[in-house]
Amino acid sequence: MLALIRWLSRRSPPTLHALGALLGGLAWLVSPVFRRTLRHNADLAGVSATDRRRSVAEAGRMLTELPRLWLRPADQRIADPLRWEGAELIEQQLGQPGGLLLLTPHMGSFEMAGQAVAERFGSRQPMTVLYRPARQAWLRELEETARARPGMATAPANLAGVRQMIRALRRGETVGLLPDQVPPGGQGVWAPFFGQPAYTMTLAARLAQQTGAQILVLWCERLGPREGYVVRVSPLPQPLPSEAASDEALQVACATAINRAMEQLILQNPSQYLWPYQRYKEPRGSGTAHG
Repeated sequence: MLALIRWLSRRSPPTLHALGALLGGLAWLVSPVFRRTLRHNADLAGVSATDRRRSVAEAGRMLTELPRLWLRPADQRIADPLRWEGAELIEQQLGQPGGLLLLTPHMGSFEMAGQAVAERFGSRQPMTVLYRPARQAWLRELEETARARPGMATAPANLAGVRQMIRALRRGETVGLLPDQVPPGGQGVWAPFFGQPAYTMTLAARLAQQTGAQILVLWCERLGPREGYVVRVSPLPQPLPSEAASDEALQVACATAINRAMEQLILQNPSQYLWPYQRYKEPRGSGTAHG
């Protein structure tokens, strides 16, 4: 498998994206779970048939571009055409007390998004990204070494990682995470996502509450085969709630607001959201969607 990953890492973006489109189509043909999950999630969001078809290819492209991004030498700049929209929003937050929290859904090239932020801003304000370690030892080691780059550190999705992110924010640094990633039981609340209860992490809101971090929404759109990428930055549509009858009620309100922000972002370009992701699964210990 490592040999295949290394081989893919040396291929050009058009080749990788063509292979990815084929891989996505193959997954659709052979995997009932892939089809069922994509259909269910896309139905909830009202995604058109055209965008659903495109999302199958984009899901494959997300996978095949990873080896090239992971194995790019740490001191080598991003070679693909890359432009920014909203970079001034990050510029305005650099050096501010409490740091900066960047929220990125499973959309577009979220791996490229982290690398792009680290390359442009990491020398002035380092970034720590949350990741869930792979179960396979060889893949876990590959992820850890690939994602640790100049200006960017990694934090595992556990208690030690949470403490690492809090320390980074209190130093005035940047933290990035995927708020639509399903957390382990006991680390989330049930909140609506496209109208259906989804177990949603409380981590994003708690980090902001404990450190005073400012929040921005960010994602990286994958353009045509030779057009590269565009990183889009925007403010959170509305501030997170600061008061509620109880801490649990506050976390539900914050999770609901964050989910709503992710919905608005996803619907700007639904073909690039990872609809086959098991967003509505029930982790052990999470209770039920109805309490």
